[in-house]
Amino acid sequence: MPHTHYTTLISAANLNERLAAAPGSVLVFDCRFDLADPAAGEAAYAASHLPGAHYLHLDRDLSGAKTGANGRHPLPDRAALVATLAARGLGEGQQVVVYDAHGGMFAARLWWLLRWLGHDSVALLDGGLPAWQAAGLPLTHDVPLAAHGSFKAGAPLQVTVDAPVVQRNLSTHELTLVDARAADRYRGENETIDPVGGHIPGALNRFFKDNLASDGRFKSAHALRDEFGALLGGKTPEHVVLQCGSGVTACHNAIAMEIAGLHGAALYPGSWSEWCADPARPVATGPQP
Repeated sequence: MPHTHYTTLISAANLNERLAAAPGSVLVFDCRFDLADPAAGEAAYAASHLPGAHYLHLDRDLSGAKTGANGRHPLPDRAALVATLAARGLGEGQQVVVYDAHGGMFAARLWWLLRWLGHDSVALLDGGLPAWQAAGLPLTHDVPLAAHGSFKAGAPLQVTVDAPVVQRNLSTHELTLVDARAADRYRGENETIDPVGGHIPGALNRFFKDNLASDGRFKSAHALRDEFGALLGGKTPEHVVLQCGSGVTACHNAIAMEIAGLHGAALYPGSWSEWCADPARPVATGPQP
């Protein structure tokens, strides 16, 4: 019997069933991280994690080299990321499940990156580690052994734009930027991570946590479609650019739009941390117009 193909979300119950029925058919990645303490996620993984899960580190595995001008979490080199994933056992077309303990804010980055590598069999564990624990499902501290996988990159399923495209858009207004940071940081208040507060002129604000219901799981596709539709005011997804502080939580809005059936939004990977690194680029502050 063929296995269900998950491309956005998978529930804790469905993942548990899949792991029990065909453990080799799914590869699980733990993406827990703390921006204020970059070692915390790996330490939490060492203490306990989902059975069979491998750990990937946001800075080390899911980001590239920083130059001081390309943002806090540049995209990793494609070949390096392919090698990292294959070394953990990823095979062609294999189902991947990603999770964290933070509503998906870090795991969504790996979901997006796998799609960027042409791999669409990747789903986020809905509700993450808390949902798994709430269901009373098992954890382990055993680190899995991995045979080398056959994974190779394919044509990207996700689109990116760079700073010159965003700069041009200041005058053409062809694209609508959506900033995933909290409203206070968008307004330029309480900025503790980047050296400059504010947002890219013209960007709208959609805090990534607004994609989640009170139980930490994603809102329904219908609710997400209504909310993004109200924000975008008729702009088609192909004319939307998602950004945040460093290209991580913007991926949460990317998966939310995918759940909503709004396909084709681009990511600006450098995001605010790249934009504000050049003092010649304009900065806006204050509430969303």
